Parts: sequence; structure tokens; C-alpha cells
Amino acid sequence: MTSFTGTQPLDVERIRGDFPIFQRTVRGGRPLVYLDSAATSQKPASVIEALAGFYRTSNANIHRGIYELSEEASVLYEEARAKVARFIGATRAQEVVFVRNTTEAINLVARTWGTTALQPGDVVVTTILEHHSNIVPWHQLAVERGIIVRFVDIDEHGRLRLDQLEELLDAYPVKLVAVTHVSNALGTINPIPEIVRLAHRTGALVLVDGAQSVPHLPVNVRELGADFLAFSGHKMLAPFGIGVLWARYDLLTSLPPFLGGGGMIRTVTTDGFSPGDVPVRFEAGTPSVADAVALGAAIDYLESIGMAAIRQHERALLAYALPRLEEIPGIRLYGPVGDDRSGVISFTIGDVHPHDVAAVLDQHGIAVRAGHHCTQPLMRRLGVVATTRASFYLYNAEDDVDRLIEALREVRRVFGVAG
Repeated sequence: MTSFTGTQPLDVERIRGDFPIFQRTVRGGRPLVYLDSAATSQKPASVIEALAGFYRTSNANIHRGIYELSEEASVLYEEARAKVARFIGATRAQEVVFVRNTTEAINLVARTWGTTALQPGDVVVTTILEHHSNIVPWHQLAVERGIIVRFVDIDEHGRLRLDQLEELLDAYPVKLVAVTHVSNALGTINPIPEIVRLAHRTGALVLVDGAQSVPHLPVNVRELGADFLAFSGHKMLAPFGIGVLWARYDLLTSLPPFLGGGGMIRTVTTDGFSPGDVPVRFEAGTPSVADAVALGAAIDYLESIGMAAIRQHERALLAYALPRLEEIPGIRLYGPVGDDRSGVISFTIGDVHPHDVAAVLDQHGIAVRAGHHCTQPLMRRLGVVATTRASFYLYNAEDDVDRLIEALREVRRVFGVAG
């Protein structure tokens, strides 16, 4: 496995060598240019081996068997939890709840904290930048419990209107601010500590969608100051099917279970049940043990490179890509220009539908995302139906940008885009 220290420039060719998928070609022998890491990341061999290795040597159910394999699997599972806690700066491992993904983590909060703490007329504030996963659960509670959902807008550069947030906090009984750390569509990096300060001043809690930040930035929950943080393993080199909800320990211990069944109980009688301690009470049934172990391996890999180095690498790619893209006649770029942007670039080119753009890029071996990116309110705010999105990660380099630029010039030629 490649190892780096500090914030030295990444040796992308060495890193690509750790990822088996980059050994293949696509579309008639073209090298793969993967620019869709905001949707899901590729997996290094060490993570794939951790997943396969668990099934080869340690496969057993956890916390139940009084035999060596089960005890070994239980240790591996809890070691993965401890790695996650360390990675995000949690005070204790018990603050880490394993779920399937960010969506499940947010729904867990909505269905435990939301159904016990929110009353009719209470307000949940979210933002126009949000993924549907951080909008729909609150709309569901609005229908079921009579709460009110209000939105913070963005300015012309794609940054949140914090003045609007302050106005909402001062004017309404806001109980929760649910906000993305990094926009999956615009790359906007929101000032979470400042948002937390404003929310806590009025007694509101803060839930942070960290799906696009934890894989790309140094994230420490104590420095953020938030009350909840949700993120997915598959966007940070781990397999599908494993995600994390972190919450303050005192909050978790006050919440009822999310799902009922085996594993989450202390006792069950014919009259009722008592839930187990946290985090067990939120992990009903057999968990994704192997995926959790592989998430631990993904964290090992990311830590071997350094999150600060990954962040600096993506900033350098943005600095290289944005000026070159702006030179393409007919292109329109969305999102802020500055240090408060992640390695996400959304754009339109002329009146070509983003799906058509993506189809031409695919013929050049370039994988991008096209559509509304599960951010339909944001697309309406921008006045578009969809955008094409290129997103960078640690295995991308300037040559990927060069091929993207070349293919976009072909898009202009094929569709006759004026400039």
C-alpha cells in the first residue's frame, strides 16, 4: 500500500497502482478516467482484501457466539468502530453507530430524536444545497407531526445566506438545523462551526451531512461542534452498505431505538422489552460486519496518505481545472470560486442536455455524473433541470483534466455549441 506523510504532492501514479480497477480499459481500450467519486469512490486492493479476508478467515456472527471465530469477528467489528471514532475525533467509540449509509443515518435521527423532541409547530431549518436525504425525512415529519421545514437560500456564488439563517433562528422555534458540510452538486464547503455557533445560541441542535466532507477533508467532530454527523463508507474507499451516524453520547443515550429485533435489546418478555446500551440499541439484527471491517481498512489507507494531503491535492486539481474549463466557449460553471470549495465541478455547456454531454464523455472513457444529483430544489434555484458533474479524488491527476477538456471540445463540435 502506498504511504505518504505530511502534505507533500501526491504521487498519483503510485496511488492508482493500489486500485485494481484502474488496470482495466473501457470503450474499446481507453484508459478509465473516473470523475464520479462524489457518487461513489473506487476501492484500493487493501480494502478489497480486508473484505475478502474476513469472509475467508473470520466469518461468523458477532457478540453472540462463545467460540473463536465469533469472538474474533466481534473484535474486528469493534476495532473498526474504534478506528472510525479516532478518525473523526469522537470522544468515545460508543458515539459511533454503524448504519448502511448517510441516508439511513439521517432517517435514524428523524425517527428517534425527531419523533420524541419535535412537536407541532416546531421548525427544522435546512438549506437549498441539501441532498434529498437531508430534505425528505423532514418533509415526512412535517406531514406526520405538523412540524415546519424552512430553507436557507444561497447567494449568486453558491454560498449559504447565513444572514437568512440568523433571521430564521431569531424568528421561529427552530429545534434543528440540518445542513450539508459540503454540497454534492456545487462543492460549496459550508462554515459548520459558525453555523453551529448561531444555532446553539438559540438552543437548536445541528445535524451535519458529512457524506462529501469526511472522505475529502480533515473532519473532527469536536472542532465542528455539531450534535449529529452522518456519512457513508462507499464514498471514502469502503464498500457499499456501511455508513456512520456519530452523535454526542448524552444525546444517543436519551434516544429510543430505531428498529426492533435481535441484538438491540437487554431483555424481552411477553409484556415488553428494554433496549440495550448505545450504540447496540441502534444496530438491530445482524450488522454488515465485513463491510465495517473493510471501512476500517479504508480509514487505514486514508490515514496513511493524510486527509490534509488529500485536501491539498484536490485544491491543486481545482486550480488547474477551473481556468481551463472557463476557456471553453459556451460553458457555464456553478459554485463558489475560492478556498471554500471541494473537488466538485458542476457545469452546463450551451443548451446540450447534461445526459448527452455525459454520453459523449463516456465514449472517451470518462465517467461523470449527469442529472439533478438528488438536489432538485437546488437545480430549480439555479434555473436548470440538470448539470454535468465531474468530481475529483486522490487518484485523479492533471491528465484526467486534460482528457476532460479534450472531450468537452468534442461535445461542442458534435452539438454545434456556439461560443
